[in-house]
Amino acid sequence: MLKKGWFLAVLLPLYVQARQHDLVNYVNTLQGTNSKHELTRGNTYPTTSLPFGMHTWTPQTGRNGDGWKYQYFLDRIRGFQQAHQCSSWTRDYAVFSMMPVLDSLVVDQDKRAAKFSHRNETARPNHYRVMFDNGITTAIAPSTRGAHLRFSFPKNHKGYLVLDGYIGLSEVKIDPANRKITGFVNNGAGFKRGWKSFFVIYFDRPFKSFGTWENQKNTIDHGQTTATGKGKGAYLQFAPGTTVQVKTASSYISLEQAELNLKRELGADKMIETTIARAGKVWNKQLGQILVEGGSKADKETFYSCFFRASLFSRKFYEIDSKGQPVYFSPYDGQVHPGYMFTDTGFWDTFRAQFPLNALLHPTMHGRYMQAMLDAWKQCGWLPSWSFPSEAGSMIGNHAISLFADAWAKGVRTFDPAEALRAYEHESGNKGPWGPANGRDGYKEYEALGYVPYPQVREATAKTLEYAYDDFCGYQLARMTGNKHYEDLFGRRMFRYKNVYDPATRFMRGRDKDGKWTSNFDPAEWGGPYTEGNAWHWQWSVFHDVSGLIDLMGGEKNFTAKLDSVFTEPNRVNVGTYGGMIHEMTEMVMANMGQYAHGNQPIQHMVYLYNYAGQPWKTQYHAREVMRKLYDASENGYPGDEDQGQTSSWYVLSALGFYSVCPGTDEYVLGSPAFRKITISLENGKKFIIKAPANNAEHVYITRASLNGKPFNRNYLRHQELLAGGVLELDMQSTPNKQRAAGMAGRPFSVSAK
Repeated sequence: MLKKGWFLAVLLPLYVQARQHDLVNYVNTLQGTNSKHELTRGNTYPTTSLPFGMHTWTPQTGRNGDGWKYQYFLDRIRGFQQAHQCSSWTRDYAVFSMMPVLDSLVVDQDKRAAKFSHRNETARPNHYRVMFDNGITTAIAPSTRGAHLRFSFPKNHKGYLVLDGYIGLSEVKIDPANRKITGFVNNGAGFKRGWKSFFVIYFDRPFKSFGTWENQKNTIDHGQTTATGKGKGAYLQFAPGTTVQVKTASSYISLEQAELNLKRELGADKMIETTIARAGKVWNKQLGQILVEGGSKADKETFYSCFFRASLFSRKFYEIDSKGQPVYFSPYDGQVHPGYMFTDTGFWDTFRAQFPLNALLHPTMHGRYMQAMLDAWKQCGWLPSWSFPSEAGSMIGNHAISLFADAWAKGVRTFDPAEALRAYEHESGNKGPWGPANGRDGYKEYEALGYVPYPQVREATAKTLEYAYDDFCGYQLARMTGNKHYEDLFGRRMFRYKNVYDPATRFMRGRDKDGKWTSNFDPAEWGGPYTEGNAWHWQWSVFHDVSGLIDLMGGEKNFTAKLDSVFTEPNRVNVGTYGGMIHEMTEMVMANMGQYAHGNQPIQHMVYLYNYAGQPWKTQYHAREVMRKLYDASENGYPGDEDQGQTSSWYVLSALGFYSVCPGTDEYVLGSPAFRKITISLENGKKFIIKAPANNAEHVYITRASLNGKPFNRNYLRHQELLAGGVLELDMQSTPNKQRAAGMAGRPFSVSAK
């Protein structure tokens, strides 16, 4: 009896705690996969990867080259592929796939596709598994630069494995004696000379037969061991009923490096269960940096599924050489360099929350990223804006400077700030060859007029607003580092957002080169001078000077009334220059939150702006409403494009109870945490704990707060306060305390209110 009591008192709590911390089981990598061109629920695929992994793996339901590589509503898989795609709207690169085929050899990607049910599918970060209706089972477990797969064929049935070289140049070499295939793929766009992704694949079972094929006409060369050309692939036959373990790794440097990557990451793993367990341990450590307590199982599933997706970007583009040193093939100049490189992100999306989250949780990696951006500038003459893996220049703005300023403000100082400022000066005064965000679209007009004119430059008002913010970041970095020249240069530009504000309509508007406002103004009209939004969405893109925006709009009463109106306006859409409904419009209408369009980035910070105008309780209410209404862990789990971790990072930060409204400062603006207790384990070994014991779906308002036992009457936290560790205690109630932190002293940063 004593022994039994001892077990219950001591061992059982430890067992429960261990189970609670197996956080990988809360993650559903199918979150957001029920997407299509007309309506995106995330535009994700079931990524099997390690955190920030160089390569990811996924089942493939779409045709080779289709942006929608996995769509939940489809019921056939045509391959399991190495993938790097950030979004369905962007091309993929360095892709090849493997597909198990039953009874007879079929290589055609449509005809080989096998039917499956989601009932027979498991999708976790460390393990993907599916059993087809024909009885074949496939399992995948990740490493950073490779994967361990297992294909199990039913008894008494022939088993084939088809390697597809995808849509570009590829090479395969079959080595039956060593049960091995090597080769390369060269698919994607915008690469420099010499680029290839080399792969090596090992099998633990002998080949009964083999050959090569090509996917243009699906012709097969039985018994051939080598093939080079467009869409070249290989096939293998195994004995009936075989279960075959497959280990693969890739390198952008050489075949020898691919072999080294495989040996280092997977060499000792005889069974896939070993790889699954190790990947689970890695993910539990990553996810365990934020331990949430007190919510429902569904709440935890949503949080950790979002945290998983936020932990994929930016991806590593470097490898570890035989001497243990980081090295990479540069997508910018086609040369091999020592050091770190990262890729697969678009700064227009990710400067807002995804990079601030990384700066908080992964400052060492973040510091390496800062230097990598300067290395990219030296190699191609431009700072990155949309790397995939080379520079695409997509979207708008020059947000590399936001990353530099934010890093410096938060103590990440691994780079030369004078060099970063020189690079940004070049970026802001020139136009590059690759897209509107490569250099500065309309830079001459912006300098001459103080704004970008419309219709002379498309999306001109949005560009003016983001250029003014970027110029603030240049000013801020210069000010923090004592560089008076750049402080004065960029300081003169950072208030230019005022030049596109029309006091008659109280909106940011399009303005032509002669200073005239666009005619027939409708704030619900999308496009034209705005990027993927309308005047209701772009009104708030003055991250660095909300106080100045309040003054511009006639004071706090007008400002908060306009914020309120975003939610009370009809969710009417005027398609404008788009000429028809795009998915962002559809998603705003479906959300049924007025003109609030959380499915796209421009308005995602808006709910936090009440803090700047004396009504923080409205931020608390709306932040929780957005989390509650627009996110879950299902295949329909996002309110629009997930966008390289940004939409997930918004949720992660907001669930902690704060958000990075103005990257480039050291402040996080308070909202309302989604859990009763949150423990953030920081890289420096400290812990920051948020306690809100009365927190629930009704108790969303902060009525009192203390930080480390002392009254806390601000509506923002400083980065150093988080890094120092401590306890933020929040008294949560169902009705707001409208006096708490409503005065000027508690308001977050605005550059004009310093």
